[in-house]
Amino acid sequence: MGYENVTIHAGWLVDGSGAAVQPGIRLSLKEGTIRSIRKMSGTMSDIARSDMPVLDLSDCTILPVLIDCHVHLALSPDAGREPSSGRVAEGHHGVRRRILKHLDELLARGILAVRDGGDPDGSVLQYRTSPDGGNRPLCLCAAGKAWHRPGRYGRLIGSALPVGRTLAEIILQENKDIDHVKIVNSGLNSLTEFALESAPQFDSAELIDAVQAARQRGFKTMVHANGKLPVKIAVDAGCDSIEHGFFMGRKNMHRMAEKGTTWVPTAFTMKALGDRMKCNGADTDVARKNLEHQIRQIQTAREIGVRIALGTDSGSSGVEHGQALVEEMRIFMDAGYPIEEVVRCASQNSALLLGLPQTGLVKKNMAATFIATKGPPSQLPDSLNQIKVIYHKGK
Repeated sequence: MGYENVTIHAGWLVDGSGAAVQPGIRLSLKEGTIRSIRKMSGTMSDIARSDMPVLDLSDCTILPVLIDCHVHLALSPDAGREPSSGRVAEGHHGVRRRILKHLDELLARGILAVRDGGDPDGSVLQYRTSPDGGNRPLCLCAAGKAWHRPGRYGRLIGSALPVGRTLAEIILQENKDIDHVKIVNSGLNSLTEFALESAPQFDSAELIDAVQAARQRGFKTMVHANGKLPVKIAVDAGCDSIEHGFFMGRKNMHRMAEKGTTWVPTAFTMKALGDRMKCNGADTDVARKNLEHQIRQIQTAREIGVRIALGTDSGSSGVEHGQALVEEMRIFMDAGYPIEEVVRCASQNSALLLGLPQTGLVKKNMAATFIATKGPPSQLPDSLNQIKVIYHKGK
């Protein structure tokens, strides 16, 4: 399919910058690029006299394609929180089918870029580098495996450091095909004791050396960290993003704002776990408190000016690929974020984190990559389940 040179009449535009919704806009697309964005004037019959075909999306909202900054495509949300084996039982072809299924679920919600946080066999990286790894209009950034301290949390998503090797040494020898480095610097949140913090997996010197090694290789670093000290060590080391960040506290948020560190809160994980526990008749009090505390941190981060990118940890227990981003957006709106800011977190901020300069905004001279959902912006994020059109680089 070639480029579609077309004039689009849209009911509303949420451009991804955080600016107010623009009603009644006219986009002109030519050779894969947005050539102009103007306020609508005249009637549809007037527009039809232009030299390009006209697409009537007057009942739709246009917004940038969305980005999920934290997924695990090889993992199933139907599995337990920490399966007895982190490896997928189906074998190579089975895990490939699983990845493809999850990619389709993401595309169905208008998510055209994801950052994978690792799996124990590096299966997502193997898929991404395979001959058919680019057969979907979706940008897949892969870490391969996450690195963790032997005997600590992380086997579900990666590998323990070999005995006698430092984290920096491993990174300097990392597969050149990876897109970023994933480091695990804490444990999981407790579901039995509220606000219980685990010790850091790596000390300051180790993480400083690791981040420098990653930069030397041209890789960004995403660090799984919950609790005050694990997050402080990661931020002070200069990591690019803090993943999860439960119970990290206000001081760490100020550090992140000063250093430009991006936060990926993955708040929906606690709601999903709580819902699953409730179905099994378990006590959900701690999971609920964890979620409420994370929502308060999200509100504080907005006040302080921490850059937030949306990620879901999809593939973890109860966190469905694709739909989880809709749920994460809803949590942000419940936390007081207007829809314009929520979309910015899920588009422009995420694109900056992943290094995707032509994604994240609907703007003149940008690539014509966006989605149109049925209804006005007030129906977001639910209307992401009713996508009418997806444009990818003008196609």
